[in-house]
Amino acid sequence: MGDGLSRREFLSGAAAAALAAGAPRQLWPAQAKLEPKADTFILLWMAGGMAQTETFDPKAYTPYESGLECNRVLSTFPQIDTAVDPIKLSQGLERIAKVMDRATLIRTHRVGDLGYILHTRHQYHWHTGYPPPQTVAAPHLGAVVARTLGPKHPDVAPFINIGQNLEIGGESDAVKAFHTSGFLGVEYAPFLIDDPSQAVASLRPAYLEEGRFRARQEGYRRLLEASPVLKEATDYQQESWLRSVENAHRMLASPAAKAFDLAAEPKQVYDTYNTGKFGLGCLLARRLAEAGARFIEVSSEYIPFRYWDTHENGHARAIGMKRSIDAPVAQLVLDLEERGLLDRTVIVLASEFGRDMMVEGKPDKRVKDQVSTSQPDTMTEPKHYGMHRHFTEAGSVLIFGGGFRKGYLYGKTADERPCKIVDKPVTIEDLHATIYRALGIPADLAYEVEKRPFHVTKDGKGKPILDLLA
Repeated sequence: MGDGLSRREFLSGAAAAALAAGAPRQLWPAQAKLEPKADTFILLWMAGGMAQTETFDPKAYTPYESGLECNRVLSTFPQIDTAVDPIKLSQGLERIAKVMDRATLIRTHRVGDLGYILHTRHQYHWHTGYPPPQTVAAPHLGAVVARTLGPKHPDVAPFINIGQNLEIGGESDAVKAFHTSGFLGVEYAPFLIDDPSQAVASLRPAYLEEGRFRARQEGYRRLLEASPVLKEATDYQQESWLRSVENAHRMLASPAAKAFDLAAEPKQVYDTYNTGKFGLGCLLARRLAEAGARFIEVSSEYIPFRYWDTHENGHARAIGMKRSIDAPVAQLVLDLEERGLLDRTVIVLASEFGRDMMVEGKPDKRVKDQVSTSQPDTMTEPKHYGMHRHFTEAGSVLIFGGGFRKGYLYGKTADERPCKIVDKPVTIEDLHATIYRALGIPADLAYEVEKRPFHVTKDGKGKPILDLLA
């Protein structure tokens, strides 16, 4: 994890800090309570580093040819028109283009300088608002929203995470480090669903009758009560563990559990979303938003060198990734709008950083490149055609609903390499502050842990960008 700590030391320390912490007390700022514009948050996470110039910030298109100088290529797809005349997207996002009149598009999202450019470090930073490592177990922003606003429906888990398998090999521990409620307590941890097509099976083993299932649940509770780990925890953490068990059983026994059954959807609707795990995750997110979930994350899934982690064959991989997100994202927006839920739901599509063919990190800044990318000066085969480098200077964020402006473009990047931010940079702290503002949460709200404040944006300094809000 850097900064003198091994990943295992960092995770062990964070877990110990979580158990040692008592009940985190809310420290609301002196200002009047904010009026929320939204009460539900759906995060569509483009895990692995989505190339902004291949999606939502297209530049000049240069088609592939053998012998082409790599430095000439800024986008490997032509631009397409959208429902908003000045806004252009990249070819392959035609369905999303049709709903851009409901969207705010940020083209100048600048992620943090974390030394080494590692996916899990940047994902941790984005999901918690804090760069790793931390001396306490920093909670995922989904846990913050769940704890601060509370459940929308008493029988539905307030924080549900869809599509990310946590067992991915060498980086498993690092991925688990931000899929956590941290010091807020286990009851606010994400309810994890790896495969949305099997979501209903994750609620209850089909082979157990209700009586046997309840007996298993009671047995698990007794094991928790006798656990030496819990005996070292505070009363609050013990109670949080036990409440999490009760909450899980209540959800399993509730009629609201029907939301997890995608087979209940009409075939035409199911087929529209069915572009793979991510597409079905969007369908499940819509059903869960209807059922009363507070925070839902749908991940395109981070697995090194797969999906958006395009270290070679970037153009071909981008074709497949855009095909996986285009229809389901657009349909999610339309379905929520049809049901009268879009105005109360914030949908955010984001990634840990952008991509470039030649520039690693931020322009004019030396970085520690952790991945060897064999990008020649001149292309000799199609695998060289695409965005293969981590680019942390600028990325795109797409936002729908929840009190954000419609048909609005924010920020500008240069049209020539390096595609630096020209106007209106947006940091993680300010982006989070703006999202929290839409949900009625002040950016300087803090939770007291280990007798010191832990703010929902880093040190409470995030500033909402009011121009983004309607």
